Formats: sequence, structure tokens, C-alpha cells
Amino acid sequence: MDLTNLTLKEASEGLKSKKFSSVDLTKAYFERIKKVDKNLHAYVLQTEEQALKDAENADKVLAKNEGSTLTGIPCALKDIFNTKGVRTTCCSKILENFVPPYDATIVKKLKESGVVFLGKTNMDEFACGGSTEYSCFGPTSNPWDINRVAGGSSGGSAAAVASDMAVFALGTDTGGSIREPASFCGCTGLKVTYGRVSRSGVTALASSWDTIGTFAKTVEDAATILQVIAGHDDLDSTTPDKPVPDYLKNIDKGVKGLKIGIPKEYFGEGIDAGVHEVVMAAVKEYEKMGAEIIEVSLPMTKYAVSVYYVTMPAELSANLARFDGIRYGRKPQDEGGDLLDYYLSARGEGFSDEIKRRIMIGTYVLSAGYYDAYYKKAQKVRTLIIKDFEAAFKKVDVLISPVAPIPAWKIGEKMNNPLSIYLADALTIPINAAGVPAMSIPAGFVKGDDSDLPVGIQIIGPQFSEELLFQVGCAYQKVTDWHNKRSSKI
Repeated sequence: MDLTNLTLKEASEGLKSKKFSSVDLTKAYFERIKKVDKNLHAYVLQTEEQALKDAENADKVLAKNEGSTLTGIPCALKDIFNTKGVRTTCCSKILENFVPPYDATIVKKLKESGVVFLGKTNMDEFACGGSTEYSCFGPTSNPWDINRVAGGSSGGSAAAVASDMAVFALGTDTGGSIREPASFCGCTGLKVTYGRVSRSGVTALASSWDTIGTFAKTVEDAATILQVIAGHDDLDSTTPDKPVPDYLKNIDKGVKGLKIGIPKEYFGEGIDAGVHEVVMAAVKEYEKMGAEIIEVSLPMTKYAVSVYYVTMPAELSANLARFDGIRYGRKPQDEGGDLLDYYLSARGEGFSDEIKRRIMIGTYVLSAGYYDAYYKKAQKVRTLIIKDFEAAFKKVDVLISPVAPIPAWKIGEKMNNPLSIYLADALTIPINAAGVPAMSIPAGFVKGDDSDLPVGIQIIGPQFSEELLFQVGCAYQKVTDWHNKRSSKI
């Protein structure tokens, strides 16, 4: 029995029925990591010794027939979540060997539920990127073709789940950083409503855009995880005091009678023909299941990337001002003659070119004389994007679209043209702009040079409609088996 093939639901049931122990499960995952990760580089830190101790403790709890659905389940964390006593670097040289003195709220919740943390996963530095190539530890490879990117910025988490190196993993999504890698690697990726999950203790990229989410093997697993991590947090003022529903209650309800919107702007110029074919085949499946398919329009979509790349760098430049080599991060090799020299050296040595590029853009658009022309105007356009979605959801229950216009590209292929990487998020950014939830689920493959490449569909709902997204996603996974496919290349 290959324990690493199990879904969260299957693993939890196996633990509770004593078919295997958490120690057995955890050891199986570390064996899998040792075998596979040399080709993928999904992990940047493994915490095997602590994980086995936590697994032993979980087994003691399970022996008493106590614990939660997540007790004893091995999972991975994107290297952006603060973990007390465990290195957290955001995959940046400026934070090398930084060890947080406290846990992020979400880490605390998972610890209380009894999970076993396998380690930290690779990411684009400070979550800035769409390919996990901008990491001080080097890129993560795609499980389906190791010469291609895993997507970003949460590429390590996606690759870990898609290659059975974790039961589930956590990531962050600011402009598509969960959904894009989930689509590229062939797993389920959930971006929640803005504020649904606490961001306290998670290093901020752009505070009005950032969300926390999950990578899982199935939609049902994603619902189970969100049940634990969602909710209000006094340490994060953006989390509303809104009840967390039972996400599994209606998950088997099906889609008969639901109205599914197809936004015409998401199927225009630049969409790969194979991607288009996969998504429309999925739409036909929903039609067979009794959903009503309606074309809708989101006319402000074309402005979303521009809005994002004005407001996100502005917020990033403010958030990264704290990393100066004094309060956080390593000291520069050349400390210079005064404080300004010190700052220039610390940030010059510690930040990569991509981070410097975004900081410069952000500082520029916030500067005197340019704030109104850029940042303020972009926020006004963002409001129009929000109104687009509000109007669409008066006509339909959910929307379905591609996640990315193209499948995974080759590592290094776009590094000299960062704009082309930015444009890969053109279909995910509008969702973050509106603060609504969305999920990527595997829906098929397109032909690559050397292997078939996964493609996901994006299911989008109104604010706080995660329960509905799970219902819609689960219905598809009951009639298809794309989510069960695994690469034989690794």
C-alpha cells in the first residue's frame, strides 16, 4: 500500500481505523521526498526530526480515539508563514537564517488540529513572481516536465502536492499564486475570499490583495482544510467576524439548476487553443450535469493587470521598507560610512532584481505628484472591476474560465521578459482585485514538447461563497478523474 497516494480523507480514515500510524505515514512521505525532490526542488527546508516527534504525539491522541480530521496528517508550508523556532526566509537572501519568535495564526490553528509539518516549500522571493524562478534557492520544476516551471509564486507547494510529497500544502495568492501553479502542476488550489483566513504572521506582499489558501488532492480535501483555518482573528483586522459555515454540508449537492457564467473576455486573444478546448470540454460536462450555461461580460478585465502592477508594487514598497538589515535580515558585507550606505548595501545585496524592480515602480507611483495620476486612479478602476463581478453575480451563481492563458513554460524561457510572466496572471488578477474566491481544479492536458501538460479550470464565486465553489468543484471531480492523474516522469 503506497501511503503517499492517499487523499486527506483516505489518510484520516486510515489513521482513525488504525490501518497505519501517523509515524508510518510521515516516514513514507519523507522517503518519497528523498526519492523525488532531487528532481523537483519543491522543498527548501525539511523538518524530519520534529515531524516524527509530532507524528508520535498524534498517534498517542489517535490511540485514545481523540483528535480532529487533520490529526497526524503530514502537510507542507510555503516559506512565507512564520513558524516559531523554524527558519522562514521568504526565499530571499535578506532573510537567510531568519528564525521567527512566533507562529502565524494559521500555523497555530493547524498545530492545534494535530497536523505534522514536513517542511517549507519553495516560492518566488517575497511571493513576487509567477514561476518560482525568482527564489534564492533556485527554481522548482514541474512534476510533469522537469524542464518546465511549476508556476508561482507558490510553486513549491503545488509541486509537492501534485507529486505526492505532502497530503496538502498551504500557499498565498495575491494575483494568482495558488491557482496558476495548481493549474500548471495538476492539483486543486483554493484562493479564498479576502479576509476569510487570517494573514497574521504571514509576510505581506500587497496587503489589500493577499489571501491564504490551500493545495490539495481533491476539492473535498480543500473544504476539510478550510474548515480548520477559516475565521475571524483579533490579530488581523481584515478578517470579518463572520461565521464559518460547514463546508462539507452541501458538497455532494450537485449543480443541477445552477447558473454558470462564461465570461467572454476570458476566452479572447492570447488563449492557447488547447487550454480553450480543455475548459470548454469541462463546461460541457457541467451542462450534462444539469447546469445552465450563460455568457456574461466582465468589460473591465483588460485593465486588471495594469491596476495590479500599479497598486501591488506600491504596497510592496511600503511593506518591504522594514527589511533593512538592522531589525530584520542579514547584515551587508560592506556596511559603508553612514546609515544610508548601510541601507543601500543591505538591500542591494539582499534583494533580487525582480524585487528591486517592483520596489522602484511602487515607490515611484506613491511619490509626490504621481500618487493621484497612478495609485489613486488605479484604485478607482479597481472599484469598477469589483462592480463588474457584482453585476455578473446577479445573473449567475458562479463563473468558469481558464486559470492561465497558456500551460507551463520552460524554465528560463521568459526570464528576460518579465512582462510576459506578468501577463500569465491576466485571468487570475481580476479575482484578487474584486476580493472574491476562486478555485483551480484539474480538467485535462495539452500536448507539450516532451509530455502532456496539465490544465485547470477556474471556478469563481461571489464573496464568501467557498461552500458553493466546493459544491461545484466536487460535482466535476465525481464525473472525471483528472485529479487522480500523476506524472510518471519523476
